[in-house]
Amino acid sequence: MGLGISAAAAYDRAITIFSPDGRLYQVEYAFEAVRQGWTTIGIRGKEGAAVIVEKRKISPLMDTSPIQKIFKVDDHIGASFAGIASDGRVLVDYARQLALLHRFYYDEPITVEYLAKQICDIKQAYTQHAGVRPFGVAVIFVGVDENGSQLIMTEPSGRYMSYYAVALGAKSNAATEYLEKHYKYDVPIRETIKIGISALIKALEKKLEASNLEIGYVDTKTRTFKILSTEEIAKYLEELEEQQK
Repeated sequence: MGLGISAAAAYDRAITIFSPDGRLYQVEYAFEAVRQGWTTIGIRGKEGAAVIVEKRKISPLMDTSPIQKIFKVDDHIGASFAGIASDGRVLVDYARQLALLHRFYYDEPITVEYLAKQICDIKQAYTQHAGVRPFGVAVIFVGVDENGSQLIMTEPSGRYMSYYAVALGAKSNAATEYLEKHYKYDVPIRETIKIGISALIKALEKKLEASNLEIGYVDTKTRTFKILSTEEIAKYLEELEEQQK
């Protein structure tokens, strides 16, 4: 038994060494950091895409108002993440630089998929070099481009996938189960946002206040990403309560 533990530890400590069964343990640990993050939901429909994020109060003395989990990357793209917040912040800042440089060089907005691919190139590079560790964060990009509404999730391994709806974080399984049953594509953007909020409420199994949520969305008409105010989020919660009566 002792020999087995020693053998596993040899592959556990180095990012550049595969285990005999083809696994990179440090990359898998990065996925675990994502699974322990704050619950984050991305959802898109015919008229746009949105991200809905839990704002958890870790300590009674903690002021959650300055905490930001949703970011405007470009006029038409927003992002959020689950996992190590510092890693997410660095990648979002890099995504902003990429979007800005693309407009400068080509005089056109960057597509959501190309931006996600560029971020994943960085993530993948950090899975194969000694002296570094993988980014312990999964970033969700939502936006509207020439291909319509977009929702792309980037994994710590450097892979990215397009989704109609996706949930990350501690309660992602329950949220995913709700989305699989209630997701609708051909609905107005307000209904798309409500489905995402309902999924988060179902996952957390508690009544949420506007101060516990952060919501951002982009629609196909204006192609402008917007982060909702506390008052606007409160209206969505009121509408959901009325629908449930």
